[in-house]
Amino acid sequence: MSRDRREGLEIKVVDPPTSNVSAAQTSAGARGGRQRASFAEFRPFKLWFPWLVPAIVVANIVLFAVSMFINDCPKNSQKCSARFLGRFAFQPMKENPLLGPSSTTLEKMGALEVTMVVDKHQVWRLFTCIWLHAGVFHVLANMLSLIFIGIRLEQEFGFVRIGLLYMISGFGGSLLSSLFNREGISVGASGALFGLLGAMLSELLTNWTIYANKFAALLTLIFIISINLAVGILPHVDNFAHLGGFTSGFLLGFVFLIRPQYGYFNQRNNPRGYAAPSAKSKHKPYQYVLWITSLLLLIAGYTVGLIVLLRGTDLNKHCSWCHYLSCMPTSLWNCKSQNMYCKSSQIGKQMNLTCIANGRTEMYTLGNENQSQIQQMCSQLCS
Repeated sequence: MSRDRREGLEIKVVDPPTSNVSAAQTSAGARGGRQRASFAEFRPFKLWFPWLVPAIVVANIVLFAVSMFINDCPKNSQKCSARFLGRFAFQPMKENPLLGPSSTTLEKMGALEVTMVVDKHQVWRLFTCIWLHAGVFHVLANMLSLIFIGIRLEQEFGFVRIGLLYMISGFGGSLLSSLFNREGISVGASGALFGLLGAMLSELLTNWTIYANKFAALLTLIFIISINLAVGILPHVDNFAHLGGFTSGFLLGFVFLIRPQYGYFNQRNNPRGYAAPSAKSKHKPYQYVLWITSLLLLIAGYTVGLIVLLRGTDLNKHCSWCHYLSCMPTSLWNCKSQNMYCKSSQIGKQMNLTCIANGRTEMYTLGNENQSQIQQMCSQLCS
């Protein structure tokens, strides 16, 4: 026993029994274990279960199978690739080297064709085209990219924000593509995928203060984006859809993927009665500025773009160098597109087709072919 006197108060300290010490140690150990567990389980940002991105992947694959079923190459074309697949056989390699359906089939299913959007006001094609793909190689490349990029983003930010980002970016890619690519059709989820890449970049910038190794992450991301955009200068690649999707996603990242600062979470998790040195706001001022600016730019850009598109204005006539953003001509390839127009003459069931672009001529025996099937013959002849 020991004694201490302070302000007239006697304090006695008694050594406890051994059994009580053990119990106290056990209780303190349990409290410490619970406290350590609570610190280990604390995460400022919730992790979501990713189900939307896999669902989008399945939907794209199913729609590609449906397009092949509708295409029915053995019935509508005289030549097919992988004919053993029956109704799911591919169009000839000369017509579609990506192993897929004909352009006529894709057009029926909702491919982006500017004349249909402008003349018949089928604006819905700006959305439906991102669910269609031109071939096996096309859908595999896009879906693998979506899995690697999209699942991590959905885990971090949830299905609502990533779903909106995917669809709006895809629409932005289709809109810019239709403003500059006036010929042919366009399909694919590339615009939406580039939107996710753009959102990753803006997310890193707007949440700059919470990241470690931020400069290494920034350089790596810029390198990946640059390589993917450089692929767009190849012929038959719709780089305007890539650029439109990337720009839309970059702006949307400032709107949808903004993170609260860590100080805000710390003060929320302080024990009761604890006085914080200074109250932290949820977001930093520059995050609010980027949020408002990006939202205004998106609304203005989409509004002006739709007005220009529906008026039928061809922006290529007002921008002499813009076509280089879509295809860079070299000695290895030609960027000029060939129009699939044919002259036809028919005697009985024999029809002679001549491609205007390359002068090739071929004789066909007609059965019950309709106009779309004859157009496919012309496409094969001009390919």
